[in-house]
Amino acid sequence: MRGITAFTAVAALWLASTGTGMAAPSLTVLCGVDEMWCAAMKTAYEAKSGHEISVTRKSTGDILNQIRAEKAAPTVDVWWGGTGDTHLQAGSENLLEPYQPAHERDMLPWAQNFFAMSGGRSAGIYAGALGFAYNADLLRELKLPAPTCWKDLTDPAYRGRIQSGNPNSSGTAFTTLATLVQLFGEDEAFRYLAALNRNIERYTPAGSAPIKAAARGETLIGISFMHDAVTQKQAGFPLVIVAPCEGTGYEIGAVSIIKGAKNIEEAKRFVDFALSPEGQGTGAASGQNQVPSNAKSSLPIAAPDISMIKMVDYDFATFGSPEERSRLLRRFDAEIAATN
Repeated sequence: MRGITAFTAVAALWLASTGTGMAAPSLTVLCGVDEMWCAAMKTAYEAKSGHEISVTRKSTGDILNQIRAEKAAPTVDVWWGGTGDTHLQAGSENLLEPYQPAHERDMLPWAQNFFAMSGGRSAGIYAGALGFAYNADLLRELKLPAPTCWKDLTDPAYRGRIQSGNPNSSGTAFTTLATLVQLFGEDEAFRYLAALNRNIERYTPAGSAPIKAAARGETLIGISFMHDAVTQKQAGFPLVIVAPCEGTGYEIGAVSIIKGAKNIEEAKRFVDFALSPEGQGTGAASGQNQVPSNAKSSLPIAAPDISMIKMVDYDFATFGSPEERSRLLRRFDAEIAATN
C-alpha cells in the first residue's frame, strides 16, 4: 500500500511538472491509461531512447475530441492507450497515420485482427474485460445484497450508491454503453440505463474514477474495467470484483500515430517500443493488470483470465464508427444524462 501511495505521489509530481521549464520534447504523447502507467512509460521510453518526451494523461473521449479539433494543425504525435473503438473512429475520419510496427507479427490473434480492422492505423496493446466492483466493508455495513448481474444494479436498494463514467468523455463508459446495446438490444438497453440512472450518484469524466471511489468507500459500486478494480484490490482496498452474469464486453487498448505528426520517425519508434515486451512490461511494473498483446510479453500475475469470462462478440466495426458513436451519445444525452 505504501509503495502504491509513493508511486501515486511521484506520478502526481510528474503530471504537474510535465511541459514546464523544459527543452522542447522530441515527441508529444496523449495517454489514455492510468496516470501511474503514463509516468512509467515516459520514464522507460526516455531511458531507452535518450530523448525527452511530453506525456499528458486524458480521458479517451477527450483525446478524440482534441485530435479532431487539431486536424488542420496537430500538436500531438502519438495517441497511446484508451479504448480501441475510439481509435477506429479516428482512423475512419482520416486522423491517423498508417504504420506497420516492428512487432506486429508477435501480436496475439485478437490484436492482429484489430490491426487489420483499423487498416493498419492502430495497433492493439492490451485487452481487458468490463465489469463492476463493490466495497465489501460498505456493503456489509449497509446490510445490502451483493450484486452479481448487470440487472441487479437497478435494485432500489442501491439508490445513489453507484458511479459510472460519462460516455461522452470516457472510453470505458462508451464501451459500457455499447456492451449493453449488444447484450440486450438497443431499446431494452436504454430502458435498463434509465432504471440504472435512478441509482447513479455521479457520472465521472474518467472511466477508472468509479472504481477508485468504490475502493475508498466514497460510493458502494463502481462500473469500470475489471483490471482497474484488480489494481485497487492489490493496493489493499476491500473490493469484490464482478463479471456480470449476463455477459460483458471488453476493450482493446490501442496506440496510433496522428496524421500530420511533426515528429513522425520518433513516433514510429515509440509505437515499436509500446508493442515490445519491454514497453508492455511497464504496465505490470506500475501496478496495471491488462492482458498485453505481444505473445512474448509476461502476463501480470493478477490479470483477470478473460478466457473464463462470458463475453459478447464485441462489434468493433459498428461501435468504432463515428456515426454510431455520435448517434448513441445523442440518445444517451437526451434520454439518460438529462434526467440525472
